[in-house]
Amino acid sequence: MWTEGESEGLQTLGIVVVVCSSLKLLHYLGLIDLSDDKIEDELEMTTVCHRPEGLEQLEAQTNFTKRELQVLYRGFKNECPSGVVNEETFKQIYAQFFPHGDASMYAHYLFNAFDTAQNGSVKFEDFVMALSILLRGTVHEKLRWTFNLYDINKDGCINKEEMMDIVKAIYDMMGKYTYPVLKEDAPRQHVEVFFQKMDKNKDGVVTLDEFIESCQEDDNIMRSLQLFENVM
Repeated sequence: MWTEGESEGLQTLGIVVVVCSSLKLLHYLGLIDLSDDKIEDELEMTTVCHRPEGLEQLEAQTNFTKRELQVLYRGFKNECPSGVVNEETFKQIYAQFFPHGDASMYAHYLFNAFDTAQNGSVKFEDFVMALSILLRGTVHEKLRWTFNLYDINKDGCINKEEMMDIVKAIYDMMGKYTYPVLKEDAPRQHVEVFFQKMDKNKDGVVTLDEFIESCQEDDNIMRSLQLFENVM
């Protein structure tokens, strides 16, 4: 049985891992490390295979200034000369972040959340849009992005099987050394706690509205969404 404190922690674990691990990835790719070096007036795009949209369009679609977008692109270009990132790269990066666990499935789910076009590659624009939401989006935007990660089959709701897959992926990624006291059924208990809290009408699935409403009622989740607002 979970104590009250443990239950509250489990309810926010997924949200915190989404934000923290996503930002670790973005930092690794050079997207949240602003430098004081001279910034080029225009993007240098001659060495990449994929050329991002114009600055004006990205500036209009995100919460970043032109200067910030220039710095972000320079970092992205340095780490990803081809201009795109594939799923295998995600898996390699997360394997470095979590050497004591198996991060492959979580990296797979996260890649699908970034790959909004579902074409097997993530472009600079995809990263910038996600970063804009995670760092400077509204509460609704951040929660909608997280919901989309959990909604594996993209049918507009989260069922217990999907949530179990995500929770197992998170526990596998963290590794046995991080959670030595957890029993084998810990992921299932986590899912039950999630649904007890989120499934307002008890129909066996969690809709976007239920997810947002429940998260907004949880002070821990709200605080976790604010942790990285001043990263840039």
